[in-house]
Amino acid sequence: MRIQMQIFMILGIALCLISATHADQANAVYYNPPYTPSACYQNQDRGNMVTGVSDALWNGGAACGKRYRVRCIGATNTAPHPCHDGASVVVTVVDYCRPQCNGTLNLSKDAFAVIADTDAGNVKVEFNRA
Repeated sequence: MRIQMQIFMILGIALCLISATHADQANAVYYNPPYTPSACYQNQDRGNMVTGVSDALWNGGAACGKRYRVRCIGATNTAPHPCHDGASVVVTVVDYCRPQCNGTLNLSKDAFAVIADTDAGNVKVEFNRA
């Protein structure tokens, strides 16, 4: 019985670690300053490391204020080597990216430039809650 409990505890810990390290993948684009007004905070300045999100994350505005760590993982077009290797950025959701948006995340230009070459315009990213 004791060995079974230890096995269950180890499996439980392993499952927690696996779920904690899971990252979602999506496309990211960027928008130019100014970053106000925004759907979440109107004219309040929330800094330069911000993002808008598409319907996939928006959830009727519940995404406002959530923070995500974002890392470029590849090109979505012909841009050669768009990613800044290993770079990540933490952004705060401040805006809604309407359906014509070409990405799940619409990063501020400042945030996009941390993880990728802005000439690429659209990149594959992985992201998770920060």
